[in-house]
Amino acid sequence: MNDNPGFDDVALLPFKLANVAGGSGMSKHARDVLVVMDPIESIKIAKDSTFAMLLEAQQRHYRLFYVTPGTLTMRGGEASAEVSPLIVRDDPADWFETGPLSHRALGPADLVLMRKDPPVDAAFLHDTQILSFAQRAGAMIVNDPQGLRDHNEKLAALEFPQCCPPTLVSRQSPALKAFVAEYGEAVLKPLDGMGGRSIFRSHAGDPNLNVILETLTGGGVHLVMVQRYLPEIVQGDKRILLIDGVPVDYCLARIPQGDEFRGNLAAGGRGEGRPLTERDRWIAAQVGPEMKRRGMRFVGLDVIGEYLTEVNVTSPTCIRELDKQFGLNIAGLLFDALEARV
Repeated sequence: MNDNPGFDDVALLPFKLANVAGGSGMSKHARDVLVVMDPIESIKIAKDSTFAMLLEAQQRHYRLFYVTPGTLTMRGGEASAEVSPLIVRDDPADWFETGPLSHRALGPADLVLMRKDPPVDAAFLHDTQILSFAQRAGAMIVNDPQGLRDHNEKLAALEFPQCCPPTLVSRQSPALKAFVAEYGEAVLKPLDGMGGRSIFRSHAGDPNLNVILETLTGGGVHLVMVQRYLPEIVQGDKRILLIDGVPVDYCLARIPQGDEFRGNLAAGGRGEGRPLTERDRWIAAQVGPEMKRRGMRFVGLDVIGEYLTEVNVTSPTCIRELDKQFGLNIAGLLFDALEARV
């Protein structure tokens, strides 16, 4: 394939999975790759993991289709969407091209990458319900739509309490204040945020704690997670990637910069790749098998020091950064795992 493919090239690509025996719900038909994501024209390809997956799928001669945001549809009992043929290029000035729009039913010929960013709101949940219909019609959905509904990324970590720091989830301000007083210093966050948004660091006697709690709980309406502050955050908030339950050998430590306590790259953190520690591998071994069982094929664990803080299943990132630092092909490992399920 040339470095800058056009639609004439894509039309001639052979199907990667033509005439293979079905397994795990897969059919004897070829698979096309459809992507549900935020607007592709707005991504930053240097750090976009969905883009890395699309590049890998195209390299493997899958046909790519871009699902127009907001067009997942049910017609009778059939899931469908408005889609356009898609080509991608690793070129920050010209990274994608779409073809003519058409309406397409979702079924056995499709591998759907569900990569829309949070918030996991009603619109997101309804999209996963439509994708469950597509799954029952034979499409492979990554990650599993039922799993996406079941796994709030903050609460999911608490399924593995042996891995977590002291944590409380509540909408009651007195209980949350008592937790902060007990541990002296704590981090408070909403259950539906991402990228470090609306995360607060507070301490016992903090005069701003009341207004922080009023803001986060909406006056006692919304649940809030509070965790003991982990001073190891200065060494980085590590992102460990799991592929079908198995950890990639390196993680990306996102290190806070300046007077910022958050390590999230979206909050200005600096990414530094590191090999996994024994503790990292232990945490991955606790979480990985259950994620695999639930159809969570690509998962990002957040680890600070010795503790698991989040289990990210909607649109985990850091592929591009780790690939660049260590010469990896993490999207290739993902597609190897998906193809092994045929």
